[in-house]
Amino acid sequence: MSERIVVALGGNALGKTPEEQLELVRHTAKTIVDLVAAGYEVIVSHGNGPQVGMINLAMEFSSAKGGGTPYMPFPECGAMSQGYIGYHLQQAIQQELAARGIKKDCATVVTQIVVSEDDPGFQHPTKPVGSFYTKEEADKIAAEKGFTFVEDAGRGWRRVVPSPIPHRIVELNMIRQLVDAGDIVICAGGGGIPVVETEHGLKGVAAVIDKDRSSALLADTIHADKLIILTAVDRVCINFNKPDQKELETMNAAQARRYIEENQFAKGSMLPKVESCLAFVESNSNGGTALITSLSRAAEALEGKTGTVITKD
Repeated sequence: MSERIVVALGGNALGKTPEEQLELVRHTAKTIVDLVAAGYEVIVSHGNGPQVGMINLAMEFSSAKGGGTPYMPFPECGAMSQGYIGYHLQQAIQQELAARGIKKDCATVVTQIVVSEDDPGFQHPTKPVGSFYTKEEADKIAAEKGFTFVEDAGRGWRRVVPSPIPHRIVELNMIRQLVDAGDIVICAGGGGIPVVETEHGLKGVAAVIDKDRSSALLADTIHADKLIILTAVDRVCINFNKPDQKELETMNAAQARRYIEENQFAKGSMLPKVESCLAFVESNSNGGTALITSLSRAAEALEGKTGTVITKD
């Protein structure tokens, strides 16, 4: 039986503009199809930070200029980014499959993920989105629309949105059916579109779910054997950028927690990746493992030649 893997693509796999992204996803597709050719069942998730920011900025700019473009809520911008990134990825993967004579289909599932209305993250928005404003502009928009703004490293004021914990993938059954049929599925893009359950059904909320946390939830609920988080480095390091920097080949849950307590991993980069891997290996009932490595060396990492493997014990 083939091993089932969830591959979470980092920002280095995508681009900040449509032109850059079209070029980058060709290389990304080669890595993904390498894994397919090696016999793995592959489910792909990805980030969307630059892309959703670009969409949100374009909508804000056009609306502010009075060009007739309606204000576009943040969940809708997230949905647009899922479709746009998915289109580029699936096209590149389809072309690579055809070039190798591999008869498989690839499709993108626009994915909603349920979060709790009571999540503490809604009381403390932390995720910056959109463009920079002066203090006066930010105050005006906040008064009109109820947004929260924070000063961002001396560059101006930016809107911040909550980053709640993901609980349930709405389209999980559809994703599972496609994977069981042998298809390559792209889903949970940008962490998924955050929605809350109401008496009238699901409702989108202005928030950003961490894509690594959503990938861990996806890997667990789809019963994956491995969660692979692809980033810019070959291995996780402790004492990063210090004279005694050390690369880690393996790390169990207890060691990972100790390193987290020692603040070995940066909050904005490696920490959520390690925490998400921990969540997967500790919740996975079939002894699944997690792997953090670079996009270009993913296949080698699965052969044990590089990467950091995270296990429960």
